[in-house]
Amino acid sequence: MHIPLVDLKAQHDSMKKELEESLKRVIDNSSFIMGEEVKNFERDFAKYCDSPYCVGASNGSTALYTVLKAMGLKQGDEVIMPVNTFVATAFSVTLLGGKPVFVDVNQDDYLINTKLIEKSITSQTKVIIPVHLYGSACNMDEISKIAKKHNLLILEDCAQAHGTKYKGNKVPVTQVGCFSFFPAKVLGCFGDAGGIVSRDEILTKTCAKIVNHGRVDKYVHDIEGFNFRLSSLQAAILSSKLKHLASWVEKRRTLAERYSLNLKGVVGLPYNSKDSESCFYMYVIRLKNRDNLQKYLKEKGIDTGIHYPVPLHLQPVFKNLGYQEGDFPIAEKQAKEILSIPMYPELTFEQQDYIIKEIKNFISSQNEY
Repeated sequence: MHIPLVDLKAQHDSMKKELEESLKRVIDNSSFIMGEEVKNFERDFAKYCDSPYCVGASNGSTALYTVLKAMGLKQGDEVIMPVNTFVATAFSVTLLGGKPVFVDVNQDDYLINTKLIEKSITSQTKVIIPVHLYGSACNMDEISKIAKKHNLLILEDCAQAHGTKYKGNKVPVTQVGCFSFFPAKVLGCFGDAGGIVSRDEILTKTCAKIVNHGRVDKYVHDIEGFNFRLSSLQAAILSSKLKHLASWVEKRRTLAERYSLNLKGVVGLPYNSKDSESCFYMYVIRLKNRDNLQKYLKEKGIDTGIHYPVPLHLQPVFKNLGYQEGDFPIAEKQAKEILSIPMYPELTFEQQDYIIKEIKNFISSQNEY
């Protein structure tokens, strides 16, 4: 038996006809740039997120960059974010001349430790980027209080949080959030794509200009922009998949519940506060003997991943920021212990039971986690 970490083929096989019809529709009308497919997806995804606006983007990274640019981020401005996230969160800041300021994470849920945010605020701080990592929602009430107190903007990184809820409301719960539609995401396309979901009409209009060369007409441009447009082909794929997103998220939650029920007391489990309803983009376990478990599971045909093995402050590219090993002890410890195990809607209970059995077999042979 071979069980991949993510099985895109299984998903695509289950809706092959729908996907082929979507692609054929775009090919037949030959409207490959912008057009109705993009407009329809933007409208429908905004509705799914219970927000009024959505702007498609070429990927999650350009979505983050676009919003920060629209917010007016400039040289020297500081942006607070968790130290455990994908590097794109930080690059969206540095590429605009800003400075990422890292904050350690919670021991239990891997999310930004809100108790440490205020200690990192300076006169140069402009934005806080909470990252809803692995599909779990950050403590947005506390983050919003801090932002209001210090007159800061909030940009929610929702790249891994399609369908995630905070206190019953889908993220983003503040003014704006960015999504990635990378193929392996909860809602993924056939390449790269991203989206900006917003409740701010003026910010939305600015973002829409930035992703399309800053234009107000075909050959009239009133702000600086670039080609960050969402492809019509990807929009069509996403529209087809969006119809299934609610059921996919529920299946992920069911699988997560089965994992947690069967692995409780065996390994460290994901934690969600009572305010967070995760979409479980990843199911991340934790144990001291992580590397040996990963090797063991591979021998048993079970693929796993580590998200992420190197915290941002230890990435060579950010050496100039002056951080040292030991500055963020919780994130550093977690990076040595976390392991993502297979999680996707098409994962069968039989496959999941096999994964659970092999994890238990390994732990019983080691007698520690």
